[in-house]
Amino acid sequence: MTATRDKLWTVEEYHRMMDAGILTEDDKVELLNGRIVQMSAQTPPHAGTTQRASDYIKERLAAQAHVRMQLPITLATSEPEPDIAIVRIDAGAYGDHHPNASEIFLLIEVSYSTLQIDIEEKALIYARANISDYWVLDVAEREAYIFRNPTPDGYQSEIILPDNGVVAPLAFPEIEIPLSELFLPV
Repeated sequence: MTATRDKLWTVEEYHRMMDAGILTEDDKVELLNGRIVQMSAQTPPHAGTTQRASDYIKERLAAQAHVRMQLPITLATSEPEPDIAIVRIDAGAYGDHHPNASEIFLLIEVSYSTLQIDIEEKALIYARANISDYWVLDVAEREAYIFRNPTPDGYQSEIILPDNGVVAPLAFPEIEIPLSELFLPV
């Protein structure tokens, strides 16, 4: 009997599938650790929280960073589409590549039904890529998971803050962000 194994795809193969039209924007997928994964449908609380958080952060970081919403980033074995990516300003507006780990200041995932994936699988992917600052906004519990100090085995620091907490991005310590501004009003 022959054992079956999953085929793991490289970022380059993933791009070739898009270029060839095998994968299209309509497929709503992302590459996670070599696996092509269907993205979850967005509920109104997820979409609203993502828009509110993105708008607030854009306002606070104007002229200091690009704030990208639900656009790809390229890592060694993954090409996820985090809900919010705060990245270095690129003169070409990332027209010739997606931001890579060295260009990322902070990633934020908004979690309504995907908390385990966001705090386990994606956290490990981002830690292995040496993303220094990763936040997960848990919409249901109105809490923020703050992951820092990445290692190849995961983040060494994880704190959970309530929606009345305040946090500053590592790359912009002078900018304190009240978490209540990122969540939808109650």
